[in-house]
Amino acid sequence: MLRLQNVNTLYGEIHVLKNISLHIREGEIVSLIGANGAGKTTLLNTISGVVTPKSGTILYCEQNIARKNPDAVVKMGISQVPEGRQLFGPLSVLDNLKLGAYTRYSSAGKRGVHQDLDVMFELFPRLKERQKQYAGTLSGGEQQMLAMARALMCRPRLLLLDEPSMGLAPLIVSEIFRTMSQLREMQQTTIFLVEQNARMSLKYSDRGYVMETGKIMLEGTSRDLLDNREVQRAYLGKQKKPIWE
Repeated sequence: MLRLQNVNTLYGEIHVLKNISLHIREGEIVSLIGANGAGKTTLLNTISGVVTPKSGTILYCEQNIARKNPDAVVKMGISQVPEGRQLFGPLSVLDNLKLGAYTRYSSAGKRGVHQDLDVMFELFPRLKERQKQYAGTLSGGEQQMLAMARALMCRPRLLLLDEPSMGLAPLIVSEIFRTMSQLREMQQTTIFLVEQNARMSLKYSDRGYVMETGKIMLEGTSRDLLDNREVQRAYLGKQKKPIWE
């Protein structure tokens, strides 16, 4: 579904992404882990068209999207949940969700969009209870749910998730990740997940990549990465019970 080949991205003279090559198959959940400043968010922004790569190829469903604008990327079926949620705080939950479907109004019409709203309220019941509430007054966990639901309103085939656990309590983090797994089953959505919580991320993923200073250093199945001593040392720390329980 998605294949990056020798992608380089620069901010001015700063070389952030260095010959990145990776692939994501349809139906997978794939994690990208790494420390702060490794280039993870830049990689997602490069895929979604927010940042234009200096060189390299980004193939999505066999089409090169490396030079496409973000709105064109969304229309092709890629949606991103940005780091920090970036909701429209002064607008209601409902209005935020409707904005997520702006590319679909001409094709799906109001009826189709309202059907998708019902699906989102089934997936995130708390959003239904708070649909008239201002987005900026929601709790952190509710804001993350809204950010995910807003991204799903355009019916993406590929969902890019940037640090969904950031700033959330452990119980809410577990709920967010369980919902992510449901998305694959309910919506047949492929997910590319950037996350500093490496343990939780790999637990819910099929495969993973490890990024350091703009380069892909390791790749493998989630179990292989969890068993890797270097990954354990750098990202997992001590674990009192097996991750797969």
